[in-house]
Amino acid sequence: MDMENAGPLGNGLDQLPDQGTSATAVVDARGIVTGWSSGAQRLLGYPYEDVVGRSAARLLGGNADVMVDLSAVLEGRGGSTPLRHQDGHPLEAELQAYASLDREGNAQWLIVATSPPQPRPHRGPRPHKDEATTEEAFAQCHLPVMIYDAELRALRGSAGAVRELGLTEEQIRGRRVTDILPPHICTTVEEGMRRVFATGEPERFQVHGRPRRGAHDRYWAVSVSPLRNPAGQVRHVQLIALDVTEQHRARERLVLLNDVSAQVGSTLDVMRTAQEMADVAVGRLADFISIDLLDGLFRGVEPRPSPTGSVALRRAAQRSVLPGTPESVVQPGEVDYYPESSPPARCLNTGRSSLHRTLDEAIRSWQAADPVRAGKVRDFGMHSIMVIPLRARGITLGVAVLVRHHRRASFDEDDLLLAEEIAARAAVAVDNARRFTRERTTALALQRSLLPQRLPAHEAAEVAYRYLPARSRAGLGGDWFDVIPLSGARVALVVGDVVGHGLRASATMGRLRTAVRTLADVDLPPEELLVHLDDLITHLRAEEDTATDPELEIVTDLVATCLYLVYDPVSRRCAAAGAGHPPPAVVTPDGKAEFIDLPAGPPLGVGGLPFEAVEWEVPRGSLLVLYTDGLVEVPEHDLGRGMALLRRCLERPAHSLEATCDDLVRSLLPAQPSDDVALLIARTRALDAGQVATWDLPSDPAAVADARDKVARCLADWGLHEVVFTAELVVSELVTNAIRYGTPPVQLRLIRDTALICEVSDGSSTAPHMRRARMFDEGGRGLLLVAQFAERWGTRHRAGGKSIWAEIGVQDERS
Repeated sequence: MDMENAGPLGNGLDQLPDQGTSATAVVDARGIVTGWSSGAQRLLGYPYEDVVGRSAARLLGGNADVMVDLSAVLEGRGGSTPLRHQDGHPLEAELQAYASLDREGNAQWLIVATSPPQPRPHRGPRPHKDEATTEEAFAQCHLPVMIYDAELRALRGSAGAVRELGLTEEQIRGRRVTDILPPHICTTVEEGMRRVFATGEPERFQVHGRPRRGAHDRYWAVSVSPLRNPAGQVRHVQLIALDVTEQHRARERLVLLNDVSAQVGSTLDVMRTAQEMADVAVGRLADFISIDLLDGLFRGVEPRPSPTGSVALRRAAQRSVLPGTPESVVQPGEVDYYPESSPPARCLNTGRSSLHRTLDEAIRSWQAADPVRAGKVRDFGMHSIMVIPLRARGITLGVAVLVRHHRRASFDEDDLLLAEEIAARAAVAVDNARRFTRERTTALALQRSLLPQRLPAHEAAEVAYRYLPARSRAGLGGDWFDVIPLSGARVALVVGDVVGHGLRASATMGRLRTAVRTLADVDLPPEELLVHLDDLITHLRAEEDTATDPELEIVTDLVATCLYLVYDPVSRRCAAAGAGHPPPAVVTPDGKAEFIDLPAGPPLGVGGLPFEAVEWEVPRGSLLVLYTDGLVEVPEHDLGRGMALLRRCLERPAHSLEATCDDLVRSLLPAQPSDDVALLIARTRALDAGQVATWDLPSDPAAVADARDKVARCLADWGLHEVVFTAELVVSELVTNAIRYGTPPVQLRLIRDTALICEVSDGSSTAPHMRRARMFDEGGRGLLLVAQFAERWGTRHRAGGKSIWAEIGVQDERS
């Protein structure tokens, strides 16, 4: 058959013989012509370009009013069919249809039209149709086509069927599928043929196997169609098998790559990411795979070239189709050494992949330099190896070695391209995990350096704490806590949380903690301290908004929450204020827990809104519990339920504060917290009346001498004889300043704590300050003397005046 004008058919037409008077066309499932031979052009007069894309039924009929019953032709009931030439004259042709699939696996039909012999010039009976051309076309068809009877025995086989089965047509005829093909294929094919005989409807399915002994495994798309007699009964079935092995492998590769994208990189752990790649590839591409990474990646360090020829790589992951991965010479986490001439070492240095057989010179040299590995190659019959670099951002991170020994087929170039694509996608995930590890390590080191290294012992409270960094992809948060000694034996407890994660949150946390300590030294009330912090956040945001580096671009508002609480062991009272933070919990000595009704206040950074403080009395031995929202707000439950659980846990008895912290962490948090957690618990103590002495003093300079006498007698009673002189001097200067520059009432208070605290209060709000006295000045040296003799001193403003305090170091003689 002349196909020179058939056009880009690609549908098997070029595999049919040239039969001179036969014409062929290809019709898709919608009845549209997709192929047209030169024989068809000679028969009907239509050229190729006028035919393709038109309806076959209308085309063969000649115009819109005459249509060929195409469904009858496709079902095998065509026979002699009236057609119409392009010039309008009628003609008849014998039409036969053969089902097949195009390159995309879609159904199509090969229609063979044979012109009947010209009628004799004299009148007489019509001759029998010449079926020789159709018969020859079927016999020489290169597609595997079979005809079966109702007993499922073969009647005919095309040249394609003979070629694939390795049998002659005489050997095929009369035999069932079970006599030719493997059992698992036979069952599927024969069941499909039986359904066609029963329903009269075509069947399509796929089978996998070898058509004959010694052939490779193939995938076949099988189409079974009914063949009817003139009465419409299904007497035979036609079976066409198309080799779709390449299409199947292409789909498998796409599915594998999709699984790599979906399954590799689910975490930001380098080892886990590498193992995910191994899990996806083994069994589908390789029988054994090992993934080795440069050792620095496990610490988040940027990889650098090795100064020596040999390469030491740490095994990140491995997987085998065999239990226990017996092919491996090292275990995950151990270091594997590769000689300079080995394919993995060359792959790491050049960044190029390679494909090998075990008989290659490169593999033989590698085995000679590594006898242990050579033994594994022999023992397991390894015959094909691929060495693939893991590269991301132009940097080689490691090497993946893929091996086949269980399956007979060796790796080919398509497998190499597939492995490179898998490695490229996995390398991006590994690099992301490495960069996350580096940032997390940096942020954690920064955070730990900014948090308290140890909490100071304090007479006002016994303290325990827990800090747990987040283990999520978002990175470390900005949670912090602190315990700050204040004047008058008081102590400040603070917890805070910077919204966001990463280095920015950690750095902001450090700045806020420093600011809180500075403001606490000024002895600001809790609500005023939060106002200053709010202003600081506003200034920080303004500074960051001026950043021009795109990498430093601010993607979230700078916002933080904070809870600041001050406890006075003398009065046993607490004062606290919050800025958008969960309220503190108080556990009384009888074991009852409750949350303080503290105004939440706006978060720090909102600006322009006031904060309110609350005061309450705390029984001796009570627990003050401060925490960040990471403790009570987790994916398993919301904030309300988390606080209810916290309350129940606090009411459970515990023998120590450390045990209470452990119990809360164990009961409230998952194994991998998604947010930072800061927990601070303090058991309150109280100073007895015998540790505090208070005197009201007249606003008279003569009261200074009386004040010194009172201090001397009190210290003698407390057994603090060695500091009497220093205390008399400090008290004398402080009382003199209060009487001379302050306003009544004047009060003197001594507190015996870890240090001796001297406080003088007056009604003036003016804070004193040291000045440089000249040589002949009579005054101006009082506060200078106080600063020289006291360990610390300062001013604390209060309602109705101020207090000037000084701490003097003592050695307690009570023991």
